[in-house]
Amino acid sequence: MSDRIVLAIPSNGEGGMDAERSGHFGHCDCFTVVDIEDGAVVGARIVANPPHVEGGCLRPVQLLAGEGVNALVVAGIGGRPLAGFNDAGITVYFDNERPVVAEAVEALIAGEVEIIDPSYVCGGH
Repeated sequence: MSDRIVLAIPSNGEGGMDAERSGHFGHCDCFTVVDIEDGAVVGARIVANPPHVEGGCLRPVQLLAGEGVNALVVAGIGGRPLAGFNDAGITVYFDNERPVVAEAVEALIAGEVEIIDPSYVCGGH
């Protein structure tokens, strides 16, 4: 893992560090994008998620790549977008235990989340 991580976390509501994580990235309200340098959070911003029909399953891949994201923590993702993130050089991590954005960020920094296993993908995408 590099010294600088730009981490996106699918979020519900208005997003932010205290927001509830979305269970499925494609249907989240927004992404909380967190800048991490040398193991510390140095900034956070919100990126709106366009409607799922706009650009299909790969639209968030292009959106987040354009924001400089290089890591993503999800609780669920389809096979097509997972392949898209891998192709874009964005590492996808799996965590379905921590319901709040800040908790998932802390777990990633602590090395407590694993890179997603392709067998975890949701069907139908």
